[in-house]
Amino acid sequence: MWPRRLALGAAVLPLTLLIPRDAPARFALPISAPAHEQSRAVPRGVPQPAIVSRAAWRADEHMVREPAVYTGPVRAVFIHHTGESNDYDCGDVPRMLRAVEESHIKGNGWDDIGYNFLVDRCGTIYEGRAGGIGRSVRGAHTTGFNADSVGIAVLGNYDRGATVPPALVRALAKVAAWKLRPGADPRGTVRLVSTNDASRFPKGTAAVLHVIAGHRDAYQTDCPGEALYDELPAIRAATAALRKGR
Repeated sequence: MWPRRLALGAAVLPLTLLIPRDAPARFALPISAPAHEQSRAVPRGVPQPAIVSRAAWRADEHMVREPAVYTGPVRAVFIHHTGESNDYDCGDVPRMLRAVEESHIKGNGWDDIGYNFLVDRCGTIYEGRAGGIGRSVRGAHTTGFNADSVGIAVLGNYDRGATVPPALVRALAKVAAWKLRPGADPRGTVRLVSTNDASRFPKGTAAVLHVIAGHRDAYQTDCPGEALYDELPAIRAATAALRKGR
């Protein structure tokens, strides 16, 4: 969840001139990892969903402080929300992502954007932290549990009373189904060892968490909001359906 409300910046050319308002974003740039990254990607049985690359949303690569660190195959997925307003136009998301990147690096002091992926209310999926979308990149999304996991943030505020669009649920399920290691049960649990006392579990403690969990399950926070948290069973079921027979 973002530490503060972010200004979108009026100096950037509004993308609504290029993209229909309130419609899923469409970009012409490649969405798959380069060939040298694909060769080291973790084998999966579920096809990769369409993902808008960092190049397409114009991430500031000069701002990134350190190269990506890699971890083991994804054993857990943590769902987040950013806490911002839900009334944005989906065509404005790229500059929102640049604001997230700046906040995480300059505000939080992290090496790069913390989330591995982000999803907007129209169901468009975006590459978050750099390092190769097909690889197990260690993020900075869930204190104590960034190893062997992936963090997906939904742009917006999904506290109690918010409406969770079906397209958003489908997008989260597509990423989870694709990224989870072979044999993982999206409706099951996983045993993870905390690496940080600031989490809900002291460092070194083994925690049993849902394979698809909310941020609040591992950290003292309301994230991903009550409305989105209530959708986790549906997200797990949709993910399991996508992985059926795989």
